[in-house]
Amino acid sequence: MAATAVTKQKKQQAEAGTRERLVRTASRLMQHGGYESTPVKQLVREAEATLGSLYHFFPGGKQELAVAAIGHGDGEFAQMLRAALDSDPDAARAIETTAGVLADALAASDWRDGCPVTATALESVGRLPELQEACARSFGHWQELVAAKLRASGIEEAEAADLAVTVIATLEGAEMTSQVTRSRTPLLLAGRHLSRLVGSYTPAGR
Repeated sequence: MAATAVTKQKKQQAEAGTRERLVRTASRLMQHGGYESTPVKQLVREAEATLGSLYHFFPGGKQELAVAAIGHGDGEFAQMLRAALDSDPDAARAIETTAGVLADALAASDWRDGCPVTATALESVGRLPELQEACARSFGHWQELVAAKLRASGIEEAEAADLAVTVIATLEGAEMTSQVTRSRTPLLLAGRHLSRLVGSYTPAGR
């Protein structure tokens, strides 16, 4: 019985590893090229998996895997965002720091690793509702993280929610511009002006 249990555990660990590799690989490839430009054969090859394993873990195929990959990218970006926001108790300064963190990460990736869902989000609108919904959930998740930071700084709930949408939308646009221009400047400028905006809403700034 003990040997059987160990064998079963090793099998479960191997399967978990294969699924994780598929999700991580899909997330990375979609971040760089979007959903349509991520061929299944390339995906399974780079994940060191097989087509059979892909359909074993994701019976819905590539689209089901893509939804999981978006969730993975959401989580990774949220972790980075949360750490940057927590770096300073002052929300205005934390927002500027966040823009700097994004700029540094983008430059370190040679301008390849921007928002993990933007490319897929743009091509899914009106065509791939499950992917569109998954991307919308990601944006909503990040907005809530920002809103929580703003509320903790004394900004009223409704204003915090509106400001959070503005912050995420501005950072997303600035990140894309930084990628295209291969420059940290758009993100740094966005962070500076967002900081001023947020500062004007905090109790001390009124």
